[in-house]
Amino acid sequence: MVGRIITCEDDIAEGTEWLCRAEPRFAQVCELTGPWPLRRREDGFAALRDAIIGQQVSVAAANSIRAKVIDAGFAEPAAIAAASEEALRGCGLSRQKVRYLQALAGSGVDFDGLRSLPDEDVIAALLPIPGIGRWTVEMYLIFALGRADVFAVDDLALAEGARLLLGLPERPKRKAFNEISAAWSPWRAVAARGLWAYYAACKQREGVAP
Repeated sequence: MVGRIITCEDDIAEGTEWLCRAEPRFAQVCELTGPWPLRRREDGFAALRDAIIGQQVSVAAANSIRAKVIDAGFAEPAAIAAASEEALRGCGLSRQKVRYLQALAGSGVDFDGLRSLPDEDVIAALLPIPGIGRWTVEMYLIFALGRADVFAVDDLALAEGARLLLGLPERPKRKAFNEISAAWSPWRAVAARGLWAYYAACKQREGVAP
């Protein structure tokens, strides 16, 4: 089963209301942050292309490289697969990212078909591609496919946000965080949006960039 798909701000509001009833401390988050962002983007090759481009670089650098890749005519899988390493590196890509992008371009993933697959099947389809880790697939599920009940327990900002919200002595480890987030099902992806917003707001309040 695919489950609920988040498509608009009303879906976020519905999930937020449910979470505030299930865990009243989320109401404190809402008071601090205001409504949580939708942050949906179009699914497909470009979403994962951009995720690879953005790995381990600043947002500004990623945007610059992405623009160069597109301007050079390498927006689509066929163009990337046929490009030389030199041409792709001329856009600012590292040798490793060139390999990752060409692996993605040649993977033959049926992106339209992913929309109807359960979360774990999407993970199984994308995880074998070089450069695509579980966190990246989870972000794809949340923001590109709009899955409402996906969570990323390895995300440091989510773990720190949960620590601050729940008054934990340290960031929850994977097993503990899975158990904590299970209580937020079937709206775990909305809970993630709330925790990201809360983490950012807390860091800004402390005068620290998130």
